[in-house]
Amino acid sequence: MQTTLASNLSLSRRQHGLALATLCLAVLIAQVDTAVVNLAVRPIGQAFSAGMGALQWVVDGYNLVYAVMLLTGGLLADLKGRRLVFMAGAAIFTVASLACAVAPTVEALIGARALAGLGAALLMPSSLAILRVMWPDPAERGRALGIWAACNGLAMAIGPTLGGVLLHAFGWPSIFLVVVPVGLAALVLAGLVIPETADPQGRHFDAGAQGLGALALGALAFAAIELHEAPYRALPAVIVALPALAGFIAVERRQGSAALVPLDIFANPIFRGAVTATSGMTFGMYGTLFLLPLFWQDSGMLSPTMAGLALMPMAAVFLVVSPFSGTLSRRLGMRFMTSGGVAIIGCGLLMIALGTMGTSILPAEIGLALTGIGMGFATGPLMGEAVGAVASSRAGTASALVNVARMVGATVGVAILGSLYALIGGGPYGLAGAMALGGLMQLTAAAFAWRAAAARKSGPQ
Repeated sequence: MQTTLASNLSLSRRQHGLALATLCLAVLIAQVDTAVVNLAVRPIGQAFSAGMGALQWVVDGYNLVYAVMLLTGGLLADLKGRRLVFMAGAAIFTVASLACAVAPTVEALIGARALAGLGAALLMPSSLAILRVMWPDPAERGRALGIWAACNGLAMAIGPTLGGVLLHAFGWPSIFLVVVPVGLAALVLAGLVIPETADPQGRHFDAGAQGLGALALGALAFAAIELHEAPYRALPAVIVALPALAGFIAVERRQGSAALVPLDIFANPIFRGAVTATSGMTFGMYGTLFLLPLFWQDSGMLSPTMAGLALMPMAAVFLVVSPFSGTLSRRLGMRFMTSGGVAIIGCGLLMIALGTMGTSILPAEIGLALTGIGMGFATGPLMGEAVGAVASSRAGTASALVNVARMVGATVGVAILGSLYALIGGGPYGLAGAMALGGLMQLTAAAFAWRAAAARKSGPQ
């Protein structure tokens, strides 16, 4: 039994609006932080006389801890309270950002970034779980999720620009300090406007499953991170990950409904389709964000600043379309929004692939705009499908799993598409090959989600 049922609290429209704004702040600080840190790698290296390996871990230390702790964050939200875990995540993320800004060494900076990853792993699943509980009606939840998802586009749009201005005017510590007041605002508002909910339903903190799950996710994330630059380090990580994953599944099967990740959740075709489509979506999207500006700069077509501006069509269209995804879902159908959105992204990547041999960036801009449309269509509805396909008691776990899918798709996409780009020899042929593979993966994931949506039955909404 939930300790507090948000659906029965008679919250005012104003309280719901403030709660949604609070959840959106969480998305903004996590996504803007990720976007601007990539820009600051060079000045951080100069400040600390750090090598490329250390700088890579300034970025990837965050990603690795985030991956390892996601399942724990989702479970704790369901067990201990979604608001409590959200506030803990906001507090940790804020303190970690301040620690990053004042870090005396690159090692301290890497440690603080890892702490920020822990904060994000508590913040993001609980944020989506709160949405599931506070907006029990699917139509209202769809509108809220559209706005929540649009914050990803807003972060992508303002992140590079904001980061560039801050770096130029105030230096690299400013990109971390700017997060602090926003994190504090999210922390304070959460305590005031978000009701507490929790629903253990017989589940408990299982140290064995936590350890095996963390080891499997961490090793897979490490392998994906290292695949491009140091494949000899990636292989041992995969060798560690596979038996850990097998052990995790065996432990969870014995635990049944009390498991950290109840395996019957994957028997739901809607949830399975949403998770698969989400992973496919980020596989191509993040691969594109990684490779396209690299190609533009390596080929001399664009400067770093112009390359960042040239990515704006994707973020701008995403930002415009996403708030309307709930309304569009009711008019066009959830199946079209999720499967069709991912398919549109695939078409955008194929358009980029076809335009690589020319001297104009117009085909790439059209492809990026299509990618933004597809992301705007699919992101909010896919999140809604994942958490709406299960009972509200499992909202935190479902949210964690769909965020795991996002993370896995992104890290594997960058690793595989980046490796293919390098294997072909870079240049237009390398980009064409990578974008073609990314587009085909998107279309495959869209087809899977389309088939899963055909199995839609009445159930938890």
